[in-house]
Amino acid sequence: MRDLKLPDQRHPEKAHRPDQAQPKKPAWIRVKAPGGAGYNETRRIMRDNNLATVCEEAGCPNVGECWSQGHATMMIMGDICTRGCTFCNVATGKPQALDAFEPGRVADAVAKLGLNHVVITSVDRDDVADGGAEHFAQTIRAVRHRSPDTTIEILTPDFLRCGPEALEVVVAARPDVFNHNLETVPGLYPTVRPGARYFHSLRLLQRVKELDPMIFTKSGIMVGLGEDRQGVTQVMDDMRSADVDFLTIGQYLQPTPKHHAVERFVTPEDFASYEKAAYGKGFLMVSATPLTRSSYHAGDDFARLRDARQAKLGSR
Repeated sequence: MRDLKLPDQRHPEKAHRPDQAQPKKPAWIRVKAPGGAGYNETRRIMRDNNLATVCEEAGCPNVGECWSQGHATMMIMGDICTRGCTFCNVATGKPQALDAFEPGRVADAVAKLGLNHVVITSVDRDDVADGGAEHFAQTIRAVRHRSPDTTIEILTPDFLRCGPEALEVVVAARPDVFNHNLETVPGLYPTVRPGARYFHSLRLLQRVKELDPMIFTKSGIMVGLGEDRQGVTQVMDDMRSADVDFLTIGQYLQPTPKHHAVERFVTPEDFASYEKAAYGKGFLMVSATPLTRSSYHAGDDFARLRDARQAKLGSR
């Protein structure tokens, strides 16, 4: 694993917060410790290409499973974020300058891993005029050039402090899936995602479809932060009003005592109910389980949807 700082060093902006109790995880949340030949090979490729991954930086519980299969979600533009969301384990601070060679290294790693589908995300870069939009576009183009058969899913920041041309630059690079997570219900934004704006994020997703209707859009939320069912279903309705295609819902897990508390562990039965409701609202693909994360099984889900679409078109 990456050599990470201790929690109090890694999150100085959270040091003043009182500790929040970390409840014991239920049986359905527990996962095996990472390891094995496949895991180690994925880690080696990430290290050799000097790449950060959200799998490590955000402390994803699925890192062992995904890396053992050669799947890693690459995090571009560094590993220091300019935001300080209370749920997130990525370090906050002053990032370094963008690395012009990073898009090529991402493309090289994708080729070495032999990925059919890659998810590329980033930290927020409010210090950069375009929020890193051109860097995203360069990364998409580099992967397309090196691995033309690989489908590309991006998980972007909100470009809140940028002009509309920033999003246009990213969309013009034609990712297969454009993902931007709403993260939680609007009422919790002041405490969970204070640097963001719910309706801006919603409009961002809607604008992607307006710019290019052929790009699939995707968004996700965490549950267990203090929301209720009505709030979750309202977010579903808001997403569908913005023509969002894919939805992910997963359990929030508290990274350290300084982060937002887990208000409850949502049961697998509740997740199944959310999935049923979401499909009823018209989402093309839904993943709603305790361990669901934005990129968890993203390639398999996308491939199934693409095959289903092709079969439907072929039967006409």
